[in-house]
Amino acid sequence: MIQYAAVAGASAATATAGATVAPKHKEVTTFVFVTGANGTAAADAELTMRGHRSVGVNLPGHGPAEQFTRAYQTPQDLNKLATMPSPVAGVTLDDYVEATVNTVRRVSRHGPVILVGGSLGGAAITKAADEVPDLIDRLVYDTAYCCTDLKSPAEYLETPEGKPSLSGNIVPGVIADPRVIKAIRVNWRSNDKKFLDGVKAAFMAEASDGEFLAMLNSLLPDESLQVPNADSRGHKDKWGRVPRVYIRHSRDRVIPIALQDRMIREADAATPKNRFKVFTVNTSHAPTAKAYQQISEILHRLAK
Repeated sequence: MIQYAAVAGASAATATAGATVAPKHKEVTTFVFVTGANGTAAADAELTMRGHRSVGVNLPGHGPAEQFTRAYQTPQDLNKLATMPSPVAGVTLDDYVEATVNTVRRVSRHGPVILVGGSLGGAAITKAADEVPDLIDRLVYDTAYCCTDLKSPAEYLETPEGKPSLSGNIVPGVIADPRVIKAIRVNWRSNDKKFLDGVKAAFMAEASDGEFLAMLNSLLPDESLQVPNADSRGHKDKWGRVPRVYIRHSRDRVIPIALQDRMIREADAATPKNRFKVFTVNTSHAPTAKAYQQISEILHRLAK
């Protein structure tokens, strides 16, 4: 759930004969961000101010214009929300990958590309690297799913390392039958104390109530049913040759730290000559603005 942008610097020199040499332009890295579940394309102003280019991938069905309706406003029409068609019904991981690859292709004309996936976005960046490994200079998994031995994020949550996850705390906020709307619809605008306390504990435990609620208000209600269960494994000779980074969130209770470490180990074992470079930030799944400053610093230092 991040994005970024940048400007190139230039210098001019004069040849000994007095002729003007063309300005030399610094190559600028573009950060391409793939959001996690229920997120929208967004950017990091800090990276922009540090001179990098950045862009968030517009995932299919994830535009605010597609998902925000009057029924979702207050007072909410819960009966309507329970049956309204979802813009992500039928949306697959392949659709996410196509959108990601299209963005990578466009920005790669301008310099190095660092592809960043958060949470469920890790599935999309892995498969995008299978499609265009030569256009991606580095993959960054920001407490994200990286599937190697098991095929999907859903399967990893069923492991001993994934079982302690509090991701199930969103269930009291589900406001439609997934079998009817073919998607998961969560009422992030609920004022139910049990729901809010549970979601805060899972996603952003150290945040103030104000920052936590602001984060919830940035989320879209609907997410694909298919993407968490899709085969998200990368090929060793494609994804496996792109340099990669993992940013661990040590207080994450959605993707527990033990599960993050398991995915790192399995990926490293699959491609021992191309192992993760690992960083750790002491934060929850959704970092506060203060904690995210550390992530911005890590990403900044990764740029060429």
